[in-house]
Amino acid sequence: MTQSSDARQWLERTRASGDLSELLDAIPYARHIGVSVAEDSQGLVFSLAPHAHNIGNILLPALHGGVVAAFMETAGTLELMLAARTARLPKAIDFSIDYLRTAQQVPTQARCTVVREGKRLANVRVVAWQHDEAQPVASARMHFLLAELPSADSVS
Repeated sequence: MTQSSDARQWLERTRASGDLSELLDAIPYARHIGVSVAEDSQGLVFSLAPHAHNIGNILLPALHGGVVAAFMETAGTLELMLAARTARLPKAIDFSIDYLRTAQQVPTQARCTVVREGKRLANVRVVAWQHDEAQPVASARMHFLLAELPSADSVS
């Protein structure tokens, strides 16, 4: 079995169960910074644990901007993988983030919206907050190139 057919099987299994924990466990950086996911009445909510090694400014203390960006990029990519109409692997081609408030050393959540999914490109919006979803700490826009996965039947 090839890597792409393994990816297709994983994606189909994950879509059926809705459980992203297997993939998050397989991404070392996501595991290191403490990314997890749960579902609420509005969809998936990604969480970032307030680990001490995620701090960028120890005087405040505030989360490192790169950690916040990586968390949001991970969330947007996984959301798109589950929401895409067909089994396709997204490749980030553009990521733009706006830091709106200081991200304190407390749990951070993010919610994603697939704004547009075309044949080859997709756009995803990610909003991250800490205490109140109406007061985000950051927002991001992502553009993805979508690569079609070969079906299990087409792999020899």
